[in-house]
Amino acid sequence: MFDLDGVLVDSEQVWDDARRELVRRAGGRWKDRATTDMLGMSSPEWSRYMRDELGVDMEPEEINAAVVAEVEARYRAQLPLLPGAVEAVERMAVRWPLGLATSSNREIIDLFLELSGLRERFAVAVSSEEVGSGKPAPDVYLEACARLHVDPHHAAALEDSSNGLRAAYAAGTRVVAVPNPHFPPEPDALALAHIRIDSLEELTSELVAGD
Repeated sequence: MFDLDGVLVDSEQVWDDARRELVRRAGGRWKDRATTDMLGMSSPEWSRYMRDELGVDMEPEEINAAVVAEVEARYRAQLPLLPGAVEAVERMAVRWPLGLATSSNREIIDLFLELSGLRERFAVAVSSEEVGSGKPAPDVYLEACARLHVDPHHAAALEDSSNGLRAAYAAGTRVVAVPNPHFPPEPDALALAHIRIDSLEELTSELVAGD
């Protein structure tokens, strides 16, 4: 299973910029920890956070729609695929059915699959807005495993962030870390990974399986 933001697309900054701009326009106040606080949150969670913690005087649904519209526009202008992303997915798809387990909204997932040409490579795609809680809760990974009809202990998850690593570990999967250089995971979260790689070019099925 692949995370999306920070793993396949270099998009954490895109989300961050879109949220910062909305806070500025709405007369709110950005907090130093806002970026890291929202990493892994589902859309209902970060929309409420922006209203309650950052002072955006809008309903969460309006906040969500405004931020997603900006991210969609940027993706359509240029999808920020990370180096080796398409090739890594293609390599893994040769051996296993793949899942996408992400905090991104359903609209963003579908747009990514369309623009990247990878729709047929993923057997399932799950957004944390469709489950109980966002990362670091394991919900999105457990749901992806359920849809793939696989025991989490027989699955692997590729993650970049602290909350993502914690979610994948809590779900019981084999955790592969590819640390995000912009928002590096905390040492205790990185320590949960069974495997660490520095780029997607290093990802092979033999490495993941421990062959």
